Amino acid sequence: MSRRAKFLAGGAIIVAAIAYLIYAGASQSIVYFVTPSELLAAPVAGKAYRLGGMVMPGSLRWEPRSLDLAFTLSDGKQQVPVRHKGTAPDLFGEGRGAVVEGRWSGDHFLASTILAKHSEEYKAPHDAQPGYQELLRTLRPGAGETRK
Repeated sequence: MSRRAKFLAGGAIIVAAIAYLIYAGASQSIVYFVTPSELLAAPVAGKAYRLGGMVMPGSLRWEPRSLDLAFTLSDGKQQVPVRHKGTAPDLFGEGRGAVVEGRWSGDHFLASTILAKHSEEYKAPHDAQPGYQELLRTLRPGAGETRK
């Protein structure tokens, strides 16, 4: 084998390895989840899932002494009861989106992690809120400086 052929073969192996690492890294970082309808269509007890949906209003029950959290996730078609041991994220609440990681037990979902979805809309503070004008004043150039 000539020196040029060895160089090209080595380069092809390196390019293939880099392409594989990029593919593997990208596929692991993409967050996929199943909806309650998809989960209930073909549930497998004990299988790890990432389940996403809206927290049903009126379904949230929290026991602070035992850190038991129970709620129901829905996609508008099906509902799945979820149980979690621990505290929920700050943005978690009824009527909001959530993604939970855990296992299907056969009659409810045992969540090990809760990821709360946040709104993609930015809402600026209103003039009526206390401290708003003070905040604007401090953000202006030269705020806090005294003029002579």
